[in-house]
Amino acid sequence: MKYLAFLFSLVICVYGSTFGQTPAIDSLDRLILKVTTDTARIKLLLKKADFLVEVNLDSAINVSKRTIQAAEKINYKKGEANARLGLATGYNFKGEYKAASLNLKIAEEIFLSLQDSTGLGTLYGNYGMMYGMQSKYDSSIYYYERAIQVAEGLHDDRLLNNAYKNIAISYYMQSNFTPAMLYMQKSLVYYEKQKNIRSQANTLMNMGLIYDEMGDKVRAEESLMKSITLSKAAGVRNVELYAYSNLASLYESKKNYQLSYEYAMKAAVLGREMGDNGIEAASLSKAVISLAKLNKLGEAEKLARQAILTADLAKQPMNSYQAYAAMGLVLKLQNKFDRSIEAYSKAFEVMQESDIYDESIGETYFNLSESYSKVGDYQKALTAYQKYAEIADSVRSQENIRKATEINMNYEFEKKQQLAAAEQERKNVETRNRQLVLSVGLGLTILVALIAFYAFRTKLKANTLLQRQKEEIETAMTELRTTQAQLIQKEKMASLGELTAGIAHEIQNPLNFVNNFAEVSNELLEELQQELMTTQNDETLVLTSSIKTNLSKIVHHGKRADAIVKSMLQHSSMSSGEKQLLDMNVLIDEYLRLAYHGLKAKEKDFNADLITDLDVSIDRIKVVPQEIGRVLLNLFNNAFYATQQKKQQLNGQYQPQVTVTTKAVRNKVEIRVKDNGTGIPEAVKDKIFQPFFTTKPTGEGTGLGLSLSYDIITKGHGGELKVESKEDEFTEMIICLPAV
Repeated sequence: MKYLAFLFSLVICVYGSTFGQTPAIDSLDRLILKVTTDTARIKLLLKKADFLVEVNLDSAINVSKRTIQAAEKINYKKGEANARLGLATGYNFKGEYKAASLNLKIAEEIFLSLQDSTGLGTLYGNYGMMYGMQSKYDSSIYYYERAIQVAEGLHDDRLLNNAYKNIAISYYMQSNFTPAMLYMQKSLVYYEKQKNIRSQANTLMNMGLIYDEMGDKVRAEESLMKSITLSKAAGVRNVELYAYSNLASLYESKKNYQLSYEYAMKAAVLGREMGDNGIEAASLSKAVISLAKLNKLGEAEKLARQAILTADLAKQPMNSYQAYAAMGLVLKLQNKFDRSIEAYSKAFEVMQESDIYDESIGETYFNLSESYSKVGDYQKALTAYQKYAEIADSVRSQENIRKATEINMNYEFEKKQQLAAAEQERKNVETRNRQLVLSVGLGLTILVALIAFYAFRTKLKANTLLQRQKEEIETAMTELRTTQAQLIQKEKMASLGELTAGIAHEIQNPLNFVNNFAEVSNELLEELQQELMTTQNDETLVLTSSIKTNLSKIVHHGKRADAIVKSMLQHSSMSSGEKQLLDMNVLIDEYLRLAYHGLKAKEKDFNADLITDLDVSIDRIKVVPQEIGRVLLNLFNNAFYATQQKKQQLNGQYQPQVTVTTKAVRNKVEIRVKDNGTGIPEAVKDKIFQPFFTTKPTGEGTGLGLSLSYDIITKGHGGELKVESKEDEFTEMIICLPAV
């Protein structure tokens, strides 16, 4: 019966924003007609699809399909991905899980290609929803944990709270109440801060369920009643509906069957009005149980048939299970044990792929065991009883369950043997036969306990093996992705090398002509000067001297250009990605000048004091030049950026300064890049190496520079990359690389 809270919470999670959207569907249609851009139209269609999920699922699915087509037409990938999330939600509520899964996979590929972390966080929540609706709560919890991880990295409170609320419900469905209550309380605190009455009502309703399962009936009733009050005040009929249904469960556990029946029927009627087949079927099943406990078996059987038909329309395993289990109870109380067994078997058949550990399912196994016992099939009765004990063991302590099992088994076997003895033997041998029956019962009890213990150990070993295999697969996948990234980077560097070599060769030929003709012209001028000196023509000598000076400058700058071209050729020849023995001081000097002059070219008024303290005694070390150069260039650019930001803040009353130091430290080479810029706030210092995290304003940084630098230093070169900083004073990046 706990499925009710789960389903509604997912609606709130994925479509919580629709409550705040006051325009009706016709208003959205008018806005769609007025917009002039395709992108704006697609965004409005997404809102319309969200709104329609609570009104008409078929219409919501059709709008989502139209939105996907429109987004594909203009290659608007983010719009397509969000539309596929909406389409998957519609399919989930229709029970078409394969279609939902297909759309989620396509959306996942798009979000990954866009590096859209917010989209991925929402996607993981949708995966959790899909598996939760199929009662696969282990998978549901896995994806909600991934959603929490993404939301925490993004500091997205709304996404984080949705994940908290839904993972709590998944834990609750597995009877793991401690984390369920912890996450639910976090969710309630968030909604109280937001003054969101609608979501407070929903959260209190779910907390009422948890209190009920924990045995705190008083708090359970208080939470559910408060939920109804808030939902009525906010006009949220969905929450009111689910609270009624859950109050029915609460009063049934308190054996107030009349009140339980009344609340269950309230929920069923309201569910029918809202077109929610799932809650209607579940509430009818609760009403059936209450009627059965009131001994109104004829009326209960008729209502059970209606519950089964409604559950079939909902296409959700838990609803069908509840309806058939309720029918099984009614038939059992009518002593129609064969039909009762058939109903219970159908109930378990629809739950084959679920992973729920629920006392109500254990109770169903117990009733099935009694039905088998009544028809004389003791082997199946024992098997069903073992299932009951196994499920109860996962909810309560194993020791208590073992004792309860022994007591119940002894009682059942003793009762059966006593009846047999009364029919077959006389009173003078009754005591001896009873002792024999007790011995047999005790032996069977011990045997059952041993079998249960063996099954538990086997399951534990299997779970351990599966966990180990899962970790191995995840490790292999991580290594594969790392290797793939390295191969792609090497291909890029190889292509860059080929391009550089081509350009350098094209420049080299005309440059050689310039240098050669300048040198020849210089030689001819020397000969001309010697001839003119014999004629004593002073004015001509001055002119030839000036021409000679100019030619010397041409030769000088031509040789400089030649050195640059040779450097380009040398760079292209080293772009294989292989490690080489290099002098780090030379590499640092080259990239420091490159970064400084590159920024000067873009910002003419940029100026900074460059201080270098390079230890000439350090040995050459093995590095990949292009990768280390990339790291150095990134650190220098960050340092220059920080000093420029501080200069702007202080209106120029400040002199930027960047210091670069190298020294040998034991078996390592240490490189320090320090600036007197804005510094890094203490609150974010631990996050600067995370992918997509940046302290720069939106549009000025990707958040990948330091993350890639960290991977190059730590993974590619076995070194360390650390940061020391004080806000508004300085930042110092420290690289430690192993010496040869």
